[in-house]
Amino acid sequence: MTTVGVETGSYAEQSVTNDLAISAALSGVAVADLTRFGRIRVTGDDRSQFLHNQTTAKFDSLTEGEGCDTVFVTPTARTIDIAHAWIMKNAIMLLVSPSTGISISEMLQKYIFYADKVEVHDISKQTCFFVLVGPKSNEVMKALKLDDLIGKPYGTHRHYTVDGMPVTIGVGSVLCRDGFSFLLSPSSSRAVWKVLLNLGAIPMDANTWERLRVLQGRPAPGKELTHDFNVLEAGLWDAVSLDKGCYKGQETIARLITYGGVKQKLWGIKLSGAAEPGSSITIVEDGKKVGVLTSYSIGREEGEHLGLGYVKKQVGLGEQVCIGDVLGTLVDVPFLSHPPSVTP
Repeated sequence: MTTVGVETGSYAEQSVTNDLAISAALSGVAVADLTRFGRIRVTGDDRSQFLHNQTTAKFDSLTEGEGCDTVFVTPTARTIDIAHAWIMKNAIMLLVSPSTGISISEMLQKYIFYADKVEVHDISKQTCFFVLVGPKSNEVMKALKLDDLIGKPYGTHRHYTVDGMPVTIGVGSVLCRDGFSFLLSPSSSRAVWKVLLNLGAIPMDANTWERLRVLQGRPAPGKELTHDFNVLEAGLWDAVSLDKGCYKGQETIARLITYGGVKQKLWGIKLSGAAEPGSSITIVEDGKKVGVLTSYSIGREEGEHLGLGYVKKQVGLGEQVCIGDVLGTLVDVPFLSHPPSVTP
């Protein structure tokens, strides 16, 4: 079921609606239907250790009601996807990107050994997933009388009812640590969606969500998360445990840190105009190629443009670059994290 989306006729009407949703997400409150994302339920006595061994987060230190971001990587630390995980009483729920749900489920099945007490279930069709985004998300939670989650650590989640419908709500909105996420059944989704709209949340469609993703700087599979770039270059340090034991990709990540193997960095790029992803990024002064543009979006306001792109680590914040005839400036974006040791 897809509940999101305001039916509008012309492109101009859609643009106004999209701008309103972006403004709400950045200064008010918006709600997005992420039911198209994948949801994977991992059960069994060995589930925490299993995911601890398969992803970058430290699952063995998490307990029921907590959550985190974690990254699926290849043995050579190339990025597959970011997953948002909730530790529940009898399971761990993973939210993954729309394009990776099936492949990650299959990959996890492949790594279950005979003696492992682990089961992997794709629950995407049995559930829906909404997110509240924006600084006024807390006001919606207060109106729902669910304000006990406000101020709790990222990933904290609890079971509630909204308009009499059961729903699990967690801290964080996938794109940022603020906001809230709602896991619920298809049968209750329409009623809960209506409640959120009645409390002032502005609906955000898939195209506008993609625009917000670029503005926030969250890497996406097939764009920033590919076999061409490793998890540290992708700016996902906050989702990588550097002190846990062996896991897939761990040896490569350790070598990257020890021997300075992080050669490039994902940046936001403030642009003077529209630019095509896949285009080369060059230095203004000498025309030398230093990277590649991976995503592009119009900005928050009319006339603003923003991209994401990988750039050699010698090129730093505020550097002037070109993407074809378009000028750009490297800027920080909220989602990405980098330790001081790899910041130019």
